[in-house]
Amino acid sequence: MNEDSRRLANFRVHLVPAVLALANPPWQRDVWLDSSTFENLDHVFHTLFDDFCDADKPEGYLGTSLRTEEEVALMRELGAALNAAADEVPNDTNAEYLQAAAWPEVVDIAGRLAQVMVGNDLGELAALHEPKAGA
Repeated sequence: MNEDSRRLANFRVHLVPAVLALANPPWQRDVWLDSSTFENLDHVFHTLFDDFCDADKPEGYLGTSLRTEEEVALMRELGAALNAAADEVPNDTNAEYLQAAAWPEVVDIAGRLAQVMVGNDLGELAALHEPKAGA
């Protein structure tokens, strides 16, 4: 595995779970609304907008944390939906986000993005186990 592949894998080990969490309302209620858990929506926002991607401008992360143009387009949609939800949340609490009128769109887009990302990752894993030509 070369250095670029290692970096992509390292970024995605953080990014994919954040997207999966956004696609899973029962998880959101069970984890983000429980103050005793480590993970919260703030962690997800940092993962998507600061640490491993920029959901406002994901094009720069193609090949770094996003595998395809489809992932880039869906991440851009997700960023816009998250920003729309943030505009409805005066006190920036997890509970307010989950009640925002824009939240179902966040969940929908995250679900589509999660499906694409996991499918792309599984394809990459399968390719690692294919016999090399001429071998």
